[in-house]
Amino acid sequence: QVQLVESGGGSVQPGGSLRLSCTFSGIPLQYYTIGWFRQAPGKEREGVSCISSADGSTYYADSVKGRFTISRDNVQNTVYLQMDSLKPEDTAVYYCNARVLLVDFWGQGTQVTVSS
Repeated sequence: QVQLVESGGGSVQPGGSLRLSCTFSGIPLQYYTIGWFRQAPGKEREGVSCISSADGSTYYADSVKGRFTISRDNVQNTVYLQMDSLKPEDTAVYYCNARVLLVDFWGQGTQVTVSS
């Protein structure tokens, strides 16, 4: 059973930083992608960033390029999202996602609020 547990959300002022963590277990295959989506009130869920288990290649949405950094710790089975220079428009619930052979698994979500 695939399990994804997020932590690290919270409230921060514009320009601040947060680091999200997603600890995962039970992924049955060697090759998968794992990363983050977010959903703001009244908006659709959107992909933010992900990383491939095969070669470590990464993807970033244009809106977060240069501000967010995804990384992984293979020993701890944890993926991190370092979020710097946060903007009010980054406010959303952030969900950890694992995609295994086109099947999506989701964490419970963690709230990120950027406000002065």
